[in-house]
Amino acid sequence: METPISLDLLLTFVTVAELKSFSRAAEQLRVAKGTVSRSISALERLLGAELIQRSTHHVDLSTAGVALYERVREPLRTLRGAVLSLPECDATPSGLLKILVVQDFAAIMLPAVLSAFAQRFPRVRFDVRITGPFVDWSRETFDIAIAVAMGPLKDSNLKLRKLGLSLAGFYAAPAYLIRRGRPKSLYDEEHTWVMHPEAIRRYKMKPEDVQFQIDDFLVARELLLTGAGIGMLPGFVARAALRQGLLERVPIKKDFRPLQGQWVLLYPSSGLVSKRGSVFRDFLCDVLNLD
Repeated sequence: METPISLDLLLTFVTVAELKSFSRAAEQLRVAKGTVSRSISALERLLGAELIQRSTHHVDLSTAGVALYERVREPLRTLRGAVLSLPECDATPSGLLKILVVQDFAAIMLPAVLSAFAQRFPRVRFDVRITGPFVDWSRETFDIAIAVAMGPLKDSNLKLRKLGLSLAGFYAAPAYLIRRGRPKSLYDEEHTWVMHPEAIRRYKMKPEDVQFQIDDFLVARELLLTGAGIGMLPGFVARAALRQGLLERVPIKKDFRPLQGQWVLLYPSSGLVSKRGSVFRDFLCDVLNLD
């Protein structure tokens, strides 16, 4: 099977050929000069021919380079024109953006993000679908998904962009701590525990010692606010209640290493990413404050 040649490599080659300069090509493409040089070298390796004859002051095309330039110049211009003539390729992102997002993030973080983004880009419409934490992303259709990754991404058909860490800790209402005190360890049977089933498994707790097993952190938080027990929550879920004094952090050092995940954006690796999608990705990375 022949190795496919990236359009980016061909575009870099044509830009160098027309400007006769690696430096000017880098400026026009908005990349580092070294990136341009590596792209040309990669293309030459793929084709098995020298395309550009380099010297101290000149950049000249070889015979193979001239032939390649004449063959790809017009097709590349046609393709570029076809892409740029799409309705969305004007200055302002527009159209429908389908977002798949886990419930905790959707309830706490997403409304403010969507509101701010919509004010800046009013021509973008949203189709937001809420999902659970364990999803077969390969079976879903979306422009962007927001999820927590606890390990390497298994689906190679998706690209990933990191947003921030998701750190968990233990929390309880002040009334509970006054009434019951603080636990000696994670396995203190004198206390009432509110735990996610995944945490019970990871910390090898006895299920019979956990009164409340709850796989939804929002429900767990509301239960903790009533003073029902001590529970583990992601920091961003507990943040508002912590600031208001409705919950306190309960340090548990013995037998406990905090669960840590990575907030990520997922998007399909095939095809062109829409302008609205790429702008929304950048916007999320700029405005989010995750812990």
